[in-house]
Amino acid sequence: MKVSKEARKGARILFASVKSDGVLDESRVRAAVAGVVKQRPPFVAEILGEFRRLVRLEIEKRTAVVQTAVAIEPSQKSQLEASLKARFGGDLRVGFAMNPELIAGTRVRVGSDVYDSNVRERLERLRTALSR
Repeated sequence: MKVSKEARKGARILFASVKSDGVLDESRVRAAVAGVVKQRPPFVAEILGEFRRLVRLEIEKRTAVVQTAVAIEPSQKSQLEASLKARFGGDLRVGFAMNPELIAGTRVRVGSDVYDSNVRERLERLRTALSR
């Protein structure tokens, strides 16, 4: 669905108003949505849809998912979490998951960025290179 310029601008203004010190404030998000619903401005559905997309992207940007082939020690988890927070900011939420398909190594996803250092990915790249 194409979003009009007016709706996009309204959503960006609304999004800027819900940040506190550069961090998304959940109570402000709820209040902003309630205010928009109450006022019913033109393009209300488009504004809220675009606002939802902006909030989702901001949450994803502040969330890291670490996948490993095998379970890792709690000390390794805390070290990895500390280094990720040092690189991406202290408000980063870090989640850990096991993914046996990786064979060995790790895959870290922060927002839309993926840092991949696993054996499966390397084997796939090698297979592609050899098949050319």
